[in-house]
Amino acid sequence: MNKKKMIVLTVIAVLLIGVVIFMFIPKDRKSDKRMTVTVGDRTFTAMLYDNKTAQEFYDRLPMTLEMSELNGNEKYYNLDNPLPTNSSVAGHISNGDIRLFGDDCIVLFYDSFTSGYSYTNIGYIEDTDGLEEALGSGSVTVTFEAK
Repeated sequence: MNKKKMIVLTVIAVLLIGVVIFMFIPKDRKSDKRMTVTVGDRTFTAMLYDNKTAQEFYDRLPMTLEMSELNGNEKYYNLDNPLPTNSSVAGHISNGDIRLFGDDCIVLFYDSFTSGYSYTNIGYIEDTDGLEEALGSGSVTVTFEAK
């Protein structure tokens, strides 16, 4: 293969890699809305993203949910009424992320890991110190309130 073809193929490969990486970068921007997430006697502050899902979730606050344990890294609750979605493959999930699985399952993550599942971003807890301990290992009552 001559040098010119090698350069063209390298440029194409770099562009394709850039497109794939761009697909996995969260496109949601932060909004100016915050909410509190209370578990037992611990209260955490969460920043919401600027999207329709986060806005509708915020509009439904306050809500107290009995969240179930799953996989040793998340708590979830199935809502009675669905939320709008704009899901994408998560890639990296961070401790404190609040996401929507499908159109009705609120998920609060308390560990960081890589995932191939698709979620819609709602928000994230800004300071997760003590979150895992507060949530514990079983079902837990979590209250979300507008701030």
